[in-house]
Amino acid sequence: MSTNVNVSVNHETPHEAPALQRITILGATGSIGSSTLDVVARHPERYRVHALSAATRHEALLELCLTHRPQVAVIASCEAAAWLSEALKGVESYQGTPIEVRHGEQALVDISEAPEVDSVMAAIVGAAGLLPTLAAVRAGKRVLLANKEALVCAGQLFMDAVKQHGATLLPIDSEHNAIFQCLPAQHRDGLAPIGVEKLLLTASGGPFRDDAEWPAERLATVTPDEACAHPNWSMGRKISVDSATLMNKGLELIEACWLFACGPDDIQVVVHPQSVIHSMAAYSDGSVLAQMGNPDMRTPIAYALAWPERIDAGVEPLDLFQVARLDFRAADETRFPCLRLAREAIAAGGTWPAVMNAANEVAVAAFLEGRLAFDRIPVVVQAVMQARPPLVVDGLEVILAEDAAARELAAAELALAGP
Repeated sequence: MSTNVNVSVNHETPHEAPALQRITILGATGSIGSSTLDVVARHPERYRVHALSAATRHEALLELCLTHRPQVAVIASCEAAAWLSEALKGVESYQGTPIEVRHGEQALVDISEAPEVDSVMAAIVGAAGLLPTLAAVRAGKRVLLANKEALVCAGQLFMDAVKQHGATLLPIDSEHNAIFQCLPAQHRDGLAPIGVEKLLLTASGGPFRDDAEWPAERLATVTPDEACAHPNWSMGRKISVDSATLMNKGLELIEACWLFACGPDDIQVVVHPQSVIHSMAAYSDGSVLAQMGNPDMRTPIAYALAWPERIDAGVEPLDLFQVARLDFRAADETRFPCLRLAREAIAAGGTWPAVMNAANEVAVAAFLEGRLAFDRIPVVVQAVMQARPPLVVDGLEVILAEDAAARELAAAELALAGP
């Protein structure tokens, strides 16, 4: 197995004071954004918030602006921007200038590629995060990648841009961050293969992992609140549903293929209910290296913010005596077909991962709105994938066009799938 992580080396000496990092946080009002701001606030000597963005939660964004005083705040709509601008009248940024309010997709791109920005936390959920994240890469930024869909939808284009523009790409998903920590330093510079036999991607299994409590026939009656009640992690509703269907693990599998330059057969998904081991790397000498810790996203965020150093994340040390036991079992791709669909999508390549992702986003939204049964989510996704065979990706336009076509097909499939 040949693997490759596209990161660059920080050549600061251990005794040299770290340079101040100015950060843009895309998706600041979500769980990853909140955790990032918590870590940043613990180290004011190292980090400043340049820009914050949100989709629709203008009141939450206002509170963050009042607390962290960015230079720029971005919200999706013109109306929300007007409201936010009025609410921030007289409020100054950390540099003593008024906080500038912008709106729309281009504004997201602008705060991602701004010359005064050093690092971009890419935490917008879904395909909406693709363009600003790609803009940060093309601007050569240090990109903290929490948006799976950037790699799922446009993996080859994205990784090619990382290399071409000299960006530093650091994974934030706890699983990919764990694998990154389990690989030796020389590997991270893209040198020769180093004897990694397999990557072990752990999964909590979600709220329906117990097939005795949740037999297959009961999955048809799952409510949105039940699907979002994750046993280990606090996440947004869309990601929580993806975790319940194991699509989240499928997206992570695709992401891992791109991050670590491997194929789906090089990755084994391991259900680990305790979420203490976040992922592992198995070596040719029989060694298996694991990264362990309490299930708190501030750990991988702090690691990526300070890499190659380590800083306080505000996370309690792992108490092995309290954990007491660690359990593992194979992922059931029959019970959770979304994981199988993700394997098929990355194996086929081209536009199929983008088609799968778009169909899933539409299906999950319909489920959360009460228009689709939980167990019909993979039915819609599979139908759309079968209707849109993979195309060769020769530009971003092909991906965006297939994304739009898949969404239209998924919307049509909803009527056939039924509530």
